[in-house]
Amino acid sequence: MKVFLTGATGFVGKGILAKLCEEGHHTVCLVRPGSERKRQQTQAEKGEITYVNGDLFDQSSLLKAMNGCEAVIHLVGIIREQPGKGITFSRIHTEGTKNVVEAAKQAGIRRFVHMSALGARENATSAYHRTKFEAEKLVQASGIPFVIFRPSVIFGPGDEFVNMLADLVKMPVTPVLGNGSYPLQPVARDTVADVFVQALSNPAAANQTYETGGPEPITYGQILDRIGTALGKRHVRKIHIPIALMKPVITAMEGFPFFPITHTQLTMLLEGNACQDGDQLYRIFDTQKIDFLQGISTYLR
Repeated sequence: MKVFLTGATGFVGKGILAKLCEEGHHTVCLVRPGSERKRQQTQAEKGEITYVNGDLFDQSSLLKAMNGCEAVIHLVGIIREQPGKGITFSRIHTEGTKNVVEAAKQAGIRRFVHMSALGARENATSAYHRTKFEAEKLVQASGIPFVIFRPSVIFGPGDEFVNMLADLVKMPVTPVLGNGSYPLQPVARDTVADVFVQALSNPAAANQTYETGGPEPITYGQILDRIGTALGKRHVRKIHIPIALMKPVITAMEGFPFFPITHTQLTMLLEGNACQDGDQLYRIFDTQKIDFLQGISTYLR
């Protein structure tokens, strides 16, 4: 199958591109000019990769890249806004998806596989989740058979989340925002790549939205403990920082790219990110449940 892929140079995109090649698909990757250095050195022994320069906001480049494709996998998203550069949740998630959907309709695409986010909903507190939900509605209204995935935190070699926490765990004392009891359901990138590629041809998956998480929900505090285990630490010493003390610090610092958290990220973290029906994904797709500790132990050192 010839597949059009956005976000191929990102963390998740690299995993999905490798899986597409493994399954013998011809993948057309849309990359922004200047992103060539991020291209993955994928050994496409079975599949074929074509890189096309283009932009979500250049309709002609989208149509040109989609020419002859049967399916779209749309991954592009941001976790942090940069309004001064025109990088906002609304522009990337909603407007960008609208453009890809419109191009897909014109190109005669027969399957649209979309990356949303666990927690996406109409009246969400965070603009991140609201705009992810708006993008879902655009995909659903396209008239193209679709599959939407809502992943929790995704982990794997080269991830930002687990590696950032590992740096904190390596400290003598690890700071924790609030009580650390908020649940997440980390899912392996290999699992995400597997179900995205299966979704291209699985008839039972069509026109459905799937929560995408690992085998079980675990709290933020438990995540830190398991990272400690993977790093060979007997005990992770934690210091709990009251949320009320952190909010003014985040307000003052979130505009700096080096600062690790924004108010939007804090809001999403505190509300938790676990599946309501974590087994649905595994009932529809033939994929392995990868335990969090088992998974991170393969790449954390």
